[in-house]
Amino acid sequence: MESGCFWWWVVLILVQFGVNGCFGCWEQEKAALLQLKASINSTAYIDYLPTWNSTHNKSDCCDWEVVKCNNTTGRVIQLDLGGIISWSREDWCLNASLFLPFEELQYLDLDDNHISRWVPNEGFERFSALRKLEMLNLANNRFNNSILSSFSGISSLKELHLTGNEIDDFVITKGSNNLGELQVLHLGWNKFSARIFESLSTFPSLKTLNLRYNNLEGSFTIEGSNNLGELQVLHLGWNKFSARIFESLSTFPSLKTLNLRYNNLEGSFTIEELRALNNLEKLYMDGSSIDESFVSKVGVMTSLKVLTMTKCGLNGSLSASGKIPNSISLMIDCATIDFSNNNLLGMLPMWMGNMSYLTTVVMANNQLEGPIPIELCKLVNLEFFDLSDNNLFGFVPSCFNSSSIQFFHLNKNLFSGPIPNVFQNNSNLVTLNLRDNYLNGSIPDWIGSVSSLSILLLGANHLEGRIPIQLCLLQNLNLLDLSYNKLFGPIPHCLSNFTFKASDHDFILGGPLSFSTGQTSSQLTWAYPMTPTWDGFAYEEPTIETLAPVNLKQEVEFTTKSNTYSYKGDILNYMSGVDLSCNRLAGEIPPELGKISNNLRAMNLSHNNLTGPIPTSISNLKQMESLDLSYNNLNGRIPPQLTEMTSLEVFSVAYNNLSGKTPDIKNQFITFDESSYEGNPLLCGPPLHNDCTKIGPPFTTPVEYKEEEGGSFMDMSVFYISFVVAYITILLGIVAVLYINPYWRRAWFNLIEVCIDTCYCFVVVHYRKLLKFRLA
Repeated sequence: MESGCFWWWVVLILVQFGVNGCFGCWEQEKAALLQLKASINSTAYIDYLPTWNSTHNKSDCCDWEVVKCNNTTGRVIQLDLGGIISWSREDWCLNASLFLPFEELQYLDLDDNHISRWVPNEGFERFSALRKLEMLNLANNRFNNSILSSFSGISSLKELHLTGNEIDDFVITKGSNNLGELQVLHLGWNKFSARIFESLSTFPSLKTLNLRYNNLEGSFTIEGSNNLGELQVLHLGWNKFSARIFESLSTFPSLKTLNLRYNNLEGSFTIEELRALNNLEKLYMDGSSIDESFVSKVGVMTSLKVLTMTKCGLNGSLSASGKIPNSISLMIDCATIDFSNNNLLGMLPMWMGNMSYLTTVVMANNQLEGPIPIELCKLVNLEFFDLSDNNLFGFVPSCFNSSSIQFFHLNKNLFSGPIPNVFQNNSNLVTLNLRDNYLNGSIPDWIGSVSSLSILLLGANHLEGRIPIQLCLLQNLNLLDLSYNKLFGPIPHCLSNFTFKASDHDFILGGPLSFSTGQTSSQLTWAYPMTPTWDGFAYEEPTIETLAPVNLKQEVEFTTKSNTYSYKGDILNYMSGVDLSCNRLAGEIPPELGKISNNLRAMNLSHNNLTGPIPTSISNLKQMESLDLSYNNLNGRIPPQLTEMTSLEVFSVAYNNLSGKTPDIKNQFITFDESSYEGNPLLCGPPLHNDCTKIGPPFTTPVEYKEEEGGSFMDMSVFYISFVVAYITILLGIVAVLYINPYWRRAWFNLIEVCIDTCYCFVVVHYRKLLKFRLA
């Protein structure tokens, strides 16, 4: 009997799953989504969430944008509504009861939605009915202290984001012990004081705490701090803590990540105050005034895997030598070292080659000198290598052939010699930045084998030769800079093969992350503890604070719009450009360049020896923002079709041999002044002051004249130069012969003596005869 009842229950459950799961989302949840959309659009002036429509071709609400359902039950488990109405004219008056039909909801993101209030009696206290809600993101809204009492009943909550609101006192007065499961708490960009720590002991399961940008001052003490023994990630950056804070940190024995960036950490504090943190693996001390005793002994923290100390004035702290402290060599398990922007002196230490786990080395913007030690070639796990803006010299080591390298920056140094073939067939290299050095030779043909290359910066060197056609094989290339070299020959037609599409590469070392607040998540799997990554009001820090390498944004400079800009992080996915300026390139601009992907943003071909007309096909590049063809020998008319390039912000064809009428003053060409056309005396029309009716056609020499008089033409400047050079050459040749051959030298001097005597006698004799003739 009991067995029969059991199988009846199994059948009922399968029927329920079949009805509700196989045929899409539940009808009551679909109706609730439509009600929620109506509430969102009530204050909007556009139709948000257009796919949320019962008549849409996607009638299954599980297929609607920002909605995720359980694959088995068909119940909604995730709503990612972050930034949905961030541009609304009015605040969103939230009705929390609209979410109650989603009984299986686990993840709710309402970040950046101008929420400042809620319908009376329909606030977040209603969320206590959502028994499976684990992640609630209310960051970047306009909540104040009154919201805190609403959370006491959400006992399932594990992660809470309140960053970027107007809260100044974090006290959950009623039933705060109901949040005993809370593991991740983000309270950055609010108005807390150091008293906040008195309230945090009520969260014994807390693993991640983010309090950045709160103007917290002094130090802090925690009553009942033993209740925070599980804390693993503590983010206190961009506050005003003093060095006394280190006295309190020992109360967090499980701490793995400590971020103290840009505080007032001045004065005396020793490494002993941090050694008690035996599990500490990531330490961020950027922007701190660290004293010598701390720096010289930081290596004793052998558990560290990430150490960043940028802009810490280490040269002043290490006044005795200003060099990289040798104690770092004790951190044999370290994966990331960042000592950039410190004015460090001396040479790169050879012992760095023994730190075999290093994946990231950043020593940019210091005063390091000497060659790169060959010992560093033993770093086979290296992924991010940045020694830019130093005084390093010598050859780029040919032993640097680690196939794991993705980002390689040696720009702004004194390196010489040819480009080494260390990256040949490297399938992981994304960025090769060797700008501003003294490299010579030609661009190697093997460069086309680096199929993953997205950024190639070789400008401001002494490279010669032609642009290799193998360069056209780089289908993923986004930025190409070959400017300020001695390249000659034509521009390869095959450059039109470049797609310049939005890159699939992550220009933030560490790779893509499964959880990203503000964007649709591809999966509902979280690893605790988590930390959102803010850059102002956008994420920056690692989303998942584990032992993975720190997420490090790479930064490159590229000249566009007549200025050099610095591009950093994700923006590199969308920036694309070609800079071939300041070389000796000749021939015509290939019309095929107009077939380059429409995503190209900047093209600079200025200061070359290009001839011929401007191809009309250039007008096909609709997304072009900067086009510079100045200082060449281009001729003919400016194609009037260029006015169709409606994204142009900078345009210059100055100092060529162009003629005819300038393009019509419309679209973006309204913004271009006379400087865009100057140096072309045969151009006319606005914005130039030359009237096209007063300028005749350019003078053309008749063919008959060329045939009859072509042989009599003489360039006088060439004649004078040739004459002087020939005269000096002959004179130096005579002197050299007389110096080498003594016999000819004596004969020459004897001839000179005879000539002088003869001339003397001639003058004396004839002078006397002339004198007698006058007297007679």
